[in-house]
Amino acid sequence: MKTMVIANQKGGCGKTTTAVNLAAALALQGRRVLLVDLDPQGHASLAFGYRPERLDWTVYEALVGRVADWGSIVLDTAVQGLRLLPANILLSGVEVELAPVVGRESRLRRGLASLAARFDLCVIDCSPSLNLLTLNALVASDEVIIPVQTHYYALEGLKQLLETIDIVHGRFNSRLRIRGVLLTFVENRTLLSRQVQQQMQDFFGDLVFKTVIHRSIRLAEAPSAGQACVTFDPSNIGSKDYFKLVKEMSYEVQSRVTQEDLVHI
Repeated sequence: MKTMVIANQKGGCGKTTTAVNLAAALALQGRRVLLVDLDPQGHASLAFGYRPERLDWTVYEALVGRVADWGSIVLDTAVQGLRLLPANILLSGVEVELAPVVGRESRLRRGLASLAARFDLCVIDCSPSLNLLTLNALVASDEVIIPVQTHYYALEGLKQLLETIDIVHGRFNSRLRIRGVLLTFVENRTLLSRQVQQQMQDFFGDLVFKTVIHRSIRLAEAPSAGQACVTFDPSNIGSKDYFKLVKEMSYEVQSRVTQEDLVHI
């Protein structure tokens, strides 16, 4: 099972939207996909019609050891081939619970290993912070996708994220690679959006995906229907962008940028 994490400690850059729609689009290709909601807000769970506050068992109970069989808390979604490991606000307490635990950074990796035979791909949605949950996600993953909103604060905090990825690669997970930087909320008609796109491409070079995600109200509306946008409105520009992203990624067997390349960024 290949595992990818959608990460950026900056909020409002489209992490959950990307995780939900990328996972759904991959499943629509016939893949067996597991979506892991690793954000205490539980928005990825909400996106598929689940009320986080009503869930009896979530990834929190699994991480702290109250659930032995991780497969028993995996939920179905309306997308064939896509299943969900849900979250709710209890997940915000996991750092305190695991503080005295040796190997706490590897809890998610060990749990997902028990599910590896059941899925082809795993997509992890992270919270907007660099905490123990994000560390667990990076330790458990093969690849990182970094969504970046096209505005002038886009580069803020990215250096810290890249440094964290470098540390995780060196100390905990030597297979971790950056798959790419994904530009989100793109508006081709505005000068600001075009300028920031160029700035990101100048800064990150080939690390930037050719596919961009355009701003679309349908991407925001889809969760209210308990669906990913790629099934809620497949003809929408946002949905088409995520299908293009899956197509772009499918041509790549290896990550395009290795950890050693980071020293040149």
